[in-house]
Amino acid sequence: MGRLYKNCALVVGASGGIGSALVSAFLSDGEIGHVFAASANDVAQGNNTNTKLTWLPYQYNEPSIISVVDQLSELKVQVSHICICSGILHGENLRPEKRLEDLNSESLQILFHANSIVPILWIKALRGLCNSDQKCCIAVLSARVGSISDNRLGGWYGYRSSKAALNMLLKSASVEYARRNKNVKLISFHPGTTDTELSKPFQSAVRAEKLFTPDFVASKLLELMNSSDIDGELSFLDWQGETVEW
Repeated sequence: MGRLYKNCALVVGASGGIGSALVSAFLSDGEIGHVFAASANDVAQGNNTNTKLTWLPYQYNEPSIISVVDQLSELKVQVSHICICSGILHGENLRPEKRLEDLNSESLQILFHANSIVPILWIKALRGLCNSDQKCCIAVLSARVGSISDNRLGGWYGYRSSKAALNMLLKSASVEYARRNKNVKLISFHPGTTDTELSKPFQSAVRAEKLFTPDFVASKLLELMNSSDIDGELSFLDWQGETVEW
């Protein structure tokens, strides 16, 4: 059986602010054949009326991730764009730490699981799906605060360190992908402060012109993905396309 879906996009964390904006952007792109949206949000999945869009439910664990990728493999999906947008900053009983006394092991484990472990498990599972002649760009949402050399304010221990760990995991993956999947480009992407639930508690300190809409961020990320060359390297880029220090 030939490929049923060509030149497709996969968005992980598709019901979030940036994720949903990326889904809309891909749906509007005439070059994209089909959009697959992976989400743990059942409401989003139930609202699907677009024949170019398929929702794939998943949970934040490896068996669920593998199940989604197996479904895509069975459909013989050919992916050209993959965006991994899952991650957390705050939640119930979870706030960015301002001092060492605020640290606790449970919060750190939650942050590392969501921001570091889940994304790299997707990268692991997707390697076989990306093993083709089709150029494929994989973008993972990171953050400038994960830059070690850029950290001059301290604080936010769990979020900063989980994003720094994500960048190192992606760097190692890029070395391996360069050997085994020469058609793939990896990008660690800093979107800037975006008007989503993740940033909402902290938006009062952000100037209006520095608070971006999800649609704006999605458009900037797609520009970067479409213009990036496959060079066997991991790029750490911000929304302007500027390199972020590690």
